Amino acid sequence: MSNVSMQSILATHLDHYRQHHTLTPQQARACHRIGLCRSAALGGEQVRCSQCDFEQYRYHSCRNRHCPQCQRNASETWSRQRTAQLLPVPYFHLVFTLPHQLNPWVDLHPEVIYRLLFQCVWSTLKTFANDPKRLDGDLGMIAVLHTWGQTLSRHIHLHCLIPGGAWNEETQQWHPAKSSYLFPVRALSRKFRGAMVNALRKSRQAQALHRLTDDKHFNDTLKQLMQTDWVVYTQANIQRPETIINYLARYTHKIAMDNHRLIDSDDQHVRFRYKDYRDHDKHKIMQLEHGEFIRRFLQHILPDGFMRIRHYGILANRCRQQRTDSIKHALAVTAELDVDTRDQDSPHSPAPIPPAATVCRCPRCKNGRLVIIATLLPQRRREVTD
Repeated sequence: MSNVSMQSILATHLDHYRQHHTLTPQQARACHRIGLCRSAALGGEQVRCSQCDFEQYRYHSCRNRHCPQCQRNASETWSRQRTAQLLPVPYFHLVFTLPHQLNPWVDLHPEVIYRLLFQCVWSTLKTFANDPKRLDGDLGMIAVLHTWGQTLSRHIHLHCLIPGGAWNEETQQWHPAKSSYLFPVRALSRKFRGAMVNALRKSRQAQALHRLTDDKHFNDTLKQLMQTDWVVYTQANIQRPETIINYLARYTHKIAMDNHRLIDSDDQHVRFRYKDYRDHDKHKIMQLEHGEFIRRFLQHILPDGFMRIRHYGILANRCRQQRTDSIKHALAVTAELDVDTRDQDSPHSPAPIPPAATVCRCPRCKNGRLVIIATLLPQRRREVTD
């Protein structure tokens, strides 16, 4: 079994890549943190078996949201915290995709384009939900930004998990979704397209897209986009709560490249597995030169502080508890026990990792438990800023 990982690939080939490419400060910091993950540089604990003489050093993770070694724990923690917030209704999974013609604009203004994507998707869904002929109420949504495809190419899309209905605050009633696909996909696509093109035009007028200097190219692109069918995908309602939790875990903390997809790496190339959705979801293997592999990975590093997981409507942080309690009461469902549901999405406020060493079984004798006998202080290193 190969020991190849994103950490080992960056450690071996990033310096050569930087001789020919300039990293943004965000990319440099992310690579630096990934390189330090679970090493003595971040400190940790020394553990010993309670029944034999086995000892081990366990180092802390970097908790960077782009690190393959850290996101599994973050995903599990996030999902546990939101289990009690599930409503006893079907859920829908929708995906809104940006046309690839906008990818060059994302290179220049990622924070603007991503922000507009969130805003336009929510405004589109909110408009449909508020329509008296549809749901006549307030919708809820958990939205997760993904910027990649299976081959690490840029493929910007928003995964949306939505309770199947809307809450009417005035009448204190829950209006269940009438369709097995929530809203008509073609109508959603056209509304989303118009909202996004209009938002881009207004942003340009407000100088938010100042790096786009060619007026004619800008207007021609928007005109072309309005003549193109935009992709909106909707999945039939999800009934089982455990399935919903799996969706939450699968999409919320997923990153562009997981270590388990990597096969091997030699002096020239990296090979990894991917699923070809255009060829009946067949599993295939792609080979890329190291520089191209790193370039593709780095283009998915998000701007500092950008929230890739957001909550809207009845699931917004400021009113989520009150709204969900009201809806459960209206649906004659006993409220869940109160749990800590503080938001853990911020990249600057990672979820605390429990001291697993205090409960882990000894790998040697299989009977004793590993207990912490010493704390290892981090080895101070200067943060890379490019």
